[in-house]
Amino acid sequence: MFAVRRGRGPDLPGELEGHEGGGPLRLLPVGALWAVVQDVPAVDYSQEALQKKLAEPATLERCVRAHHAVVTAFAVRAGAIPLPLATLYHSEERAQAALRANAADFERGLDRISGRREWAVKISLVTAAPAPSGPQATGGDAREPTPGGRAYLARLRERGQEREQRRGRAVEAAELLDRAALSIAAASVRRRLHSAEITGRGRTQIMNTAYLVGEEQERDFIELLERLREAPEFQDCEVEVTGPWVPYSFVDAATPDAARSREESDASAASRRAAGSPA
Repeated sequence: MFAVRRGRGPDLPGELEGHEGGGPLRLLPVGALWAVVQDVPAVDYSQEALQKKLAEPATLERCVRAHHAVVTAFAVRAGAIPLPLATLYHSEERAQAALRANAADFERGLDRISGRREWAVKISLVTAAPAPSGPQATGGDAREPTPGGRAYLARLRERGQEREQRRGRAVEAAELLDRAALSIAAASVRRRLHSAEITGRGRTQIMNTAYLVGEEQERDFIELLERLREAPEFQDCEVEVTGPWVPYSFVDAATPDAARSREESDASAASRRAAGSPA
């Protein structure tokens, strides 16, 4: 099962194939909800077979791309809740029973994302290349407290203080952007920050946030981010904006209200801020 939407909606593109070795994609109705499903050989999708399949990077990438392609096509013009990769049921009856059992959660999730899409915003502090320096540049020896050595150590302390100040300014800039973005977005979700292995050397990720934005507000949202990107507060930052995406971050069927929403009461949001939560 790939995704769930309300109503039959538009037909799927004929060129979509789903996962390798599976049958044709088809729509499975349960009351007002419809799911896009595919029959696959049980022997190839057992727990053991799946673990082996998804442990291979190339195979995992193919599965993820196939899953995403079906979800994206299914969500066009109708909106849909994407399900996790390899959501499997041993029979059509079990799949229908799962839809019925979670119908209320699916309905709430669909209400939440109706007419809205996900945008990802990443902010990274870009580290300036330090000027060459060291004890050799001053003629001093780092092992002796010579005037040259003391000057070198002082410069190291100054650079450390400058790095902390730049990081502090970047964090403040990220919070400024987040507050501004939430004046337009309906909700946001803070994601785990990427390490230097992903961002690359010389970049420290400060913010990695997904925003749920109404389709009619998307132009305003992008224009706002473009203006902020040019503001002096972001002179040391790289702001990356990608989207629109199917709102994966906002449609956990089990906990559809987990994401932070602008529609919540001011008192509730204030209480969470006082408690130190990201909200």
